[in-house]
Amino acid sequence: VQLQASGGGLVQAGGSLRLSCAASGSNFRGLAMGWYRQAPGKQREVVALISNLGSQNYADSAKGRFTISRDNAKNTVNLQMNSLKPEDTAVYYCYAYTGVNYWGQGTLVTVSS
Repeated sequence: VQLQASGGGLVQAGGSLRLSCAASGSNFRGLAMGWYRQAPGKQREVVALISNLGSQNYADSAKGRFTISRDNAKNTVNLQMNSLKPEDTAVYYCYAYTGVNYWGQGTLVTVSS
């Protein structure tokens, strides 16, 4: 499975960003997908997950602000991030699971105060 993430950037606190991840090399409909992030000096942590059937789970820090979705026709998973805070600053990684973990390259999100 190859994962290509995009959509990171610099945004002011309170703003929004939309991350996208394009998957290839496997049956996308069978993949559980998600987003993780890693802030400087911290461990990688889960942000949001979506099952192959569309069931969503969020970290407490993301609930009410972030929305994960998948487009099986385009083989993409998206993360809509609203009301961004400086503590959301991190490298965000796309993730896929099909018995094996797959990771995309990170995309940097910087939220300025």
